Amino acid sequence: MAHDDGFPAQQQQPPGLTEPMTPRPDHGEESYVGSGKLEGQRALITGGDSGIGRAVAIAFAREGADVAIVYLPEEQADARETAEWVAKEGRRCVLIPTDLRVEIDARSAVRSAAEQLDGLDILVNNAGYQMARRQSFADVTSEDLDRTFTTNLYALFWVTQTALEYLPDGGSIINNSSIQAYQPSESLLDYAATKAAINNFTVNLASELGPRRIRVNAVAPGPIWTPLQPATQYSEKIEKFGSETPIGRAGQPAEVAPAFVFLASNVTASYVSATVLGVTGGKPVF
Repeated sequence: MAHDDGFPAQQQQPPGLTEPMTPRPDHGEESYVGSGKLEGQRALITGGDSGIGRAVAIAFAREGADVAIVYLPEEQADARETAEWVAKEGRRCVLIPTDLRVEIDARSAVRSAAEQLDGLDILVNNAGYQMARRQSFADVTSEDLDRTFTTNLYALFWVTQTALEYLPDGGSIINNSSIQAYQPSESLLDYAATKAAINNFTVNLASELGPRRIRVNAVAPGPIWTPLQPATQYSEKIEKFGSETPIGRAGQPAEVAPAFVFLASNVTASYVSATVLGVTGGKPVF
């Protein structure tokens, strides 16, 4: 966990890995206790190798679900570690290294997950990209926009469209939004715009899929200690990361995963759809 005075200065190159991080994030490895909320379910988690995605994979496995995780090929070491934690629970973890920015590959990844898990019940759209190492709006390039919007929005559409070929009536879709949709940082203008769009996507799709009883929700995390942070922030920002929240610190992935479990489960959230659930350290999501 972070000390009250913040994190040590550190920096990586995107997409970032868990091992070099100081302190190491808490994904619930030693703390999350399941209670069968997702017994027999099959879940696809994009960006499931590390950070929030890893915490969700561990929690889902402990709730009784088999999982498939999609991640960039350069994140293989993190993905293997996630798979080991899932396997310890006696659940399957299908590893699918794929760059979701390529449409044919994004759709193929979903089909591969469904084939290897013999179907899909839950989709978690967690993969995302940001870049905060900029001085001003003028520094945002077309290449930046392509990477951010393709990762955060285009892939979201492709993955979800394909998953709907497999999700049964009564399935669940959970998107990863952000406090940035409500309180955008100047250095994350393009990222914040995609997260606001994800909120809109969530509400619209929930309306369309209501007749199929497929619930569509989102989780909006605040500042969470994941590899995305040292891979995209300046070192001096890392030292103060999360200190501006009312709770006064950044959150850990393990503190976000239970929100995904709640929304995924037809036991706990059978009447919850079109909702964005904030896990923000006290920052308001309205």
